[in-house]
This record gives sequence, C-alpha cells and structure tokens, in this order.
Amino acid sequence: MRVTQSMLSNNMLRNLSNSYSAMGKLQEQVNTGKKVNRPSDDPVTAMKGINYRAELNNVEQFSRNIGEAHNWLDTTDDTFDKIGSTIQRANELMVQASSDTNTADDRKKIDSELQQLRAHVQNLANTKIGDRYIFSGTKTTTPPFNGTTYENDAAMENSIEIEVFSGIKLPINSTPIKMFKEFDEMFEDISAAIQGNATGAELAKHLTTIDKNMNKLLETRAGIGALQNRVELMDTRLQSQEVIATKRMSENEDIDYEKTITQMITQESIHRAALSVGARIIQPTLTDFLR
Repeated sequence: MRVTQSMLSNNMLRNLSNSYSAMGKLQEQVNTGKKVNRPSDDPVTAMKGINYRAELNNVEQFSRNIGEAHNWLDTTDDTFDKIGSTIQRANELMVQASSDTNTADDRKKIDSELQQLRAHVQNLANTKIGDRYIFSGTKTTTPPFNGTTYENDAAMENSIEIEVFSGIKLPINSTPIKMFKEFDEMFEDISAAIQGNATGAELAKHLTTIDKNMNKLLETRAGIGALQNRVELMDTRLQSQEVIATKRMSENEDIDYEKTITQMITQESIHRAALSVGARIIQPTLTDFLR
C-alpha cells in the first residue's frame, strides 16, 4: 500500500489530538483529585462511587438518628432522676409526719409540701423535647397530665422506634403513664390520711407504698440505662462504618497524586516527541502552520 503525504499528515493530527485528550484528562484528574469526573470516564468506577456514596449517606442519616435517640433517652433519664429526688423528699416528709410528736397542724403543713411535690411530678410527666411530649407514647402532641388527671389512652403506652442501623430499630421513649398514675394516687391517699387526722402508725404504712413506687422508678430507669448503653454501642459501630465507607469511596474515586502527576509528565514528553517527529515528516507549509 502506498503511503501518501496526506495519510502521514492525517495520522499525525489524529495522534496529536489523542495526545491532547490524554493530557487533558490527566490534568483534570490532578485539578479535581478524582479518577472519574463524569460517568463516561469509567462507568464501573462511577457506579461503585454511587453505591459507596449512598452507603455513606445512610450512615450519616443513622448518625443523626442516633443523636435524636441520645436526646430522648438523656432527657428521659434526667427527668426520672428529678422524679426520684422528689419521691425521696416525699419519703423524708412521711417519716417526719409519722412521728407522734407532730400535731395535726404540723402534719397539714407537711401535706402542703407533699402536694407541691405531687404537682412537681405532674409537671415532670409533661416533659417535652421541642413540641413533643416524651411520655405520651405515639400521641406526642397530647400531654400525659391534662391539668386535672392523667390521660387514659392506650396510645400512651406505645413505643416510638427509630432506625439506628440498617434493619435495626430501637425504642427511644419510655411509657410510664401507669407509674405516674400510681405516684399521683399515692400522694392523694397520703393527703386524705393526713386530712383525716390519721395516727402516726397509720401514716407510717404509706412509707411502704413510697418504697414500692421508688423501686418501680428505679427499674424503669434501669431500662433506660440499658437502652442508652445499646445506643452508645450502635454509635461506635456507626463511627467505624463511616470510616470504612469513607475509605472505600476514597480508594475508588481519589487519584494517587504522585502516580497521576508522573503519568502527566510522561504524556507531555510523548506529546513533545510526537510534535518533533511530525514536524520532520510533513511538508514545511504544514509545519509552519503548526508552529
């Protein structure tokens, strides 16, 4: 086959165009730090990148859910701590009231403080996070204590679950409405006994009720503590998963700067050599044009 001057020129121009394209791609990779800047660069790498990014987005969403779970559980535990202190104070007052050294007026003064403690527990039962009542089950817009009595709604006993990992959901709320009602009945019974001029021995019997209610509170709080520990474990797992997902995405998408820069320098050298050789084999007029 006869090779013409036109064929040599066309081949040289095509090779130079390919060389420019290769250098442009390498320069873009160095500028962006990414192996793939558009799906057409490498469809397989691009698809893997989409999957890794989706995985990382899921981890970030689960981390936000973990933060929400911490908020609910920490607030719940803090509220129970305050209720525990209130019940403990009620116990101290009842020990004082059961002493026969107190007069009827003394006991009525004690009852006045006990009723303030009762109101305090009622207020704590209506604890909110944002605009949601945390002890209202799934009826988060309804306060457990409506100002006169505690709500009697089955939904108040429903758990609120939040997804903290793929396929793993944890309850983030406590449903102590029944326990709150028992606390309220306890204060009401104590008040009725004091107002009815009960003896010290009769009042002392209420200490057993206070003790039982305190144990129920401690058991409920222990459950919250167990949930807090579980959430902490899931948080640690998510942090590890985030590191792994970020590393995989980086390995898939990010360039090795030293390697890419070396490739770019090599490509530039090849390009210069191609220009030099091409200038010698084509007509001078075309060489002048290229220069």
